[in-house]
Amino acid sequence: MPHFYVPSSALAIVAHPDDIEFGCVGTLARWVKAGCRVGYLLLTSGDAGIAQDGMTREQAREIREAEQCAAAELVGVHEVIFLREPDGLLQPTLELRKKIVREIRRFRPEVCIVMDPTVLWIGDNYINHPDHRAAGTAAVDAIFPAAGQPHLFEELAEEGLTPHKVRKVYVNCWSEATDFVSIDETIELKIAALRAHKSQMGNWDPAPRIREWAAEHAKGKEMEYAEAFRVITLESDEDWEKYKGAVLGRR
Repeated sequence: MPHFYVPSSALAIVAHPDDIEFGCVGTLARWVKAGCRVGYLLLTSGDAGIAQDGMTREQAREIREAEQCAAAELVGVHEVIFLREPDGLLQPTLELRKKIVREIRRFRPEVCIVMDPTVLWIGDNYINHPDHRAAGTAAVDAIFPAAGQPHLFEELAEEGLTPHKVRKVYVNCWSEATDFVSIDETIELKIAALRAHKSQMGNWDPAPRIREWAAEHAKGKEMEYAEAFRVITLESDEDWEKYKGAVLGRR
């Protein structure tokens, strides 16, 4: 079994409630179990995502935020931030970049998990949601260089938020993944967390499809189920230790 890397802290940045559960919650659950401090940053509240007669966006927002918080609690994540950008209309603006930088500088994660901004076509029967692509672009642009650059968004220092470098970026992949994390021990938690999104699951049981997808990622590897990522290392082991030492030395 390959070495299992556990960061000290991780922030998942996604577009909608349930994006984390479909994409990376098995990995996050393993990190939580190993002592990692994990937070969720939701750019929208999925308020356009309940297509029922008479359902207002405000009602949908309340439902979907509650479902996301319940799903997070199942895996031991207690910090869930909603930026409440407009669902279905997300744009990677400078204003949104600043909001994400603010949360990165506040949370100070070693790792960020993001959506892949480059994916448009998924197979021959699905188009990747524009919010997913916008969320990926906004997150990546906030992580590098903005979050760690002291001369960008200098006004955040007035809020006590100093620049912060992210060590690694885990990009949730549909294909062309380079790293696979075993979720053998957390596959049932992943399924349970997805089921918490009752407004989205309806009468559909996600278990068979989730197991199928996770088994496909794990094929040919020393694991039964996996989640797939492309991992970008922005700070080497040596540079990260120097950076941590410098940051601790300033406190």
